[in-house]
Amino acid sequence: MIRKFLRVTLFLSLALSAAVFAQQPSGPSVDRLQKIIGYLASDPLEGRRTGTKGANDAAQYIAGEFKRFGLRPVLPEIRTRNAAGSVEARYLQPFPFVSKVELGKNNLLFVNPGKADDMAQFAVGEDWMPLGFSTNGSIKNAEMVFAGYGISSAELKYNDYAVSNAKDRVAIAFAGTPDGDNPHGQFTQAGQIRFKAAAARAAGAKALLIIASEEILQHDRMSRLAYDNAGEAGIPVIVISQKLAKKLLNAELDAAEKAADARTSSGNPLRMPLMGAKLNVEVNVNRIESPSYNVIGMLLGSDPKLKDETIVIGAHYDHLGRGGEGSLAPREGDIHHGADDNASGTAGLLELARILSTSNPKPRRTIVFIAFSGEEEGLLGSDYYVNHPVVPLANTVAMINMDMIGRLAEKKLIIGGIGTSQEWRSMVDSENSMQSVAVSVNAPAVGSGNISLNVPVMPIVVGANGQPVVTMDPGKPFLLTLNEDGYGPSDHSSFYAKQVPVLFFWTGTHNDYHKPTDTADKINYEGEARIVSFVANIVRDVDKSDKRPTYTVAKSESQGRSTGFRVYLGTIPNYADSNDGLKLDGVRDDSPAAKAGLKAGDKIVKLAGHDVKNVYDYTYALGEMKAGQEYEVELMRDGRRMTLKITPESRK
Repeated sequence: MIRKFLRVTLFLSLALSAAVFAQQPSGPSVDRLQKIIGYLASDPLEGRRTGTKGANDAAQYIAGEFKRFGLRPVLPEIRTRNAAGSVEARYLQPFPFVSKVELGKNNLLFVNPGKADDMAQFAVGEDWMPLGFSTNGSIKNAEMVFAGYGISSAELKYNDYAVSNAKDRVAIAFAGTPDGDNPHGQFTQAGQIRFKAAAARAAGAKALLIIASEEILQHDRMSRLAYDNAGEAGIPVIVISQKLAKKLLNAELDAAEKAADARTSSGNPLRMPLMGAKLNVEVNVNRIESPSYNVIGMLLGSDPKLKDETIVIGAHYDHLGRGGEGSLAPREGDIHHGADDNASGTAGLLELARILSTSNPKPRRTIVFIAFSGEEEGLLGSDYYVNHPVVPLANTVAMINMDMIGRLAEKKLIIGGIGTSQEWRSMVDSENSMQSVAVSVNAPAVGSGNISLNVPVMPIVVGANGQPVVTMDPGKPFLLTLNEDGYGPSDHSSFYAKQVPVLFFWTGTHNDYHKPTDTADKINYEGEARIVSFVANIVRDVDKSDKRPTYTVAKSESQGRSTGFRVYLGTIPNYADSNDGLKLDGVRDDSPAAKAGLKAGDKIVKLAGHDVKNVYDYTYALGEMKAGQEYEVELMRDGRRMTLKITPESRK
């Protein structure tokens, strides 16, 4: 009896699987997800850092897939020089990106120029090296001053420049912080080289010389020319060898370090016997742009009235290359495979493109599939797209973003942006509820006739063998964490800043995040397939409604996060390269910035008395502000310079 019951159960399960599968549209394939992620996270692509050959090979691969699915390209003809006239080039949207920095001509450093002694000239690359974000310039006969660690922080009540007058002089400072190498020390943020440069410029220094941490300059990380696409420093910034530093300070470095540390504990002025020499410096670095692309394919809508409206589905395909900026690995050089971040989201994007392009009926609205690059560098690709859209943003009814969806564990899925449209919550909750459907199967083993069964149906997933994977779990498919905020550390933020409703899908961080160990073998492929199926259902729900999702200003959930600052303004900075101010992508509702009258698109050029050329100048100024105190903020709006008053709030 038991064996007979088990055979009947097995028969019913298989028959039910086939019946359910036959009623569903094509679902995501575990096998395809494995192949896509396996390729994107492979060694030959070397981590897909924006602007590198590996990233552009990935772009060509994605474009080839879009072409294979019959998606329409964004360019009517070949316009991309280095794509060799390929049809795939028509799917590429280039955007500006500086991928490397090279030394230009006439990089010179003289001490006591014109005097015939052995300290006259020092060799670039051996004794000193300009940093990649250094501003080019020439400085003549400048005095030098020792500035300890070169740190200024109002919050920490610590300012090396208050006890070391650097105005109109060249400041010399140690790399690092008084906390040493402690990554959790109180000076960790203020001690970053970008903030040291901002502090030196705010103190009126003509240039900043940073003493290398390594005894041999060429072994020091700062000596390798690199650029973060966040704008120039505003002054020349140079790393100097320890040998040169000893000559300039006229002392052993351990004595100078003791003086800096004594100043930390006592607050007394820095006293170092500078040699009294004059310095001539000429810095010339060239920033080289490399081809960088968003990859865009369009599935035209089938409805005569709704086809002009678009749903954007996006994921970024870039990662961190061989480490360096953004990496959490202890050393550079190892390939950061980026399987979860974000080959997983890119694979989901390609599967959705395949599924929706072959579905019947076709989507009524036009679906725009975008694989972004430059996300790891500061949302560069998505920011470029929203300012150069292939279809008007006013016609974009929603943006769905997938970033790191490959590590589903215990059915836990995080969805951001739930507060950006009043329809999102009910739509998501509905799709996450198990639905009962009547399925008729023929079961002669237990009697004649048909047996009608009401069973919960999970989204259909196609396994590696091409057969449907059916999970008879009576619970909900996912345990959801729903976040209201439309802003976040991924490409959907660029769209929300333009008042587009967004949803952001991810499975959370893990120990392999931004490390070489984020590899393809650690992906939960069946779990990802279920997420992709879930997203497909959300897209279909948006598409089947005649009414577009209603844009809503979402509740901010970021004010309580730790940012290292005491005050809160509520601005959403644009992180793209800038040397003439900080552009705002948005302003949070009911924030100090909103009350002051700041708007999206404003470019802040001065804040709390500090000139602002880029995001680091802005962040430095923010760190100097106090809650409840009124400050002036100068900005450019529609070509006009304006001054507003802003009063920061305490960060909660």
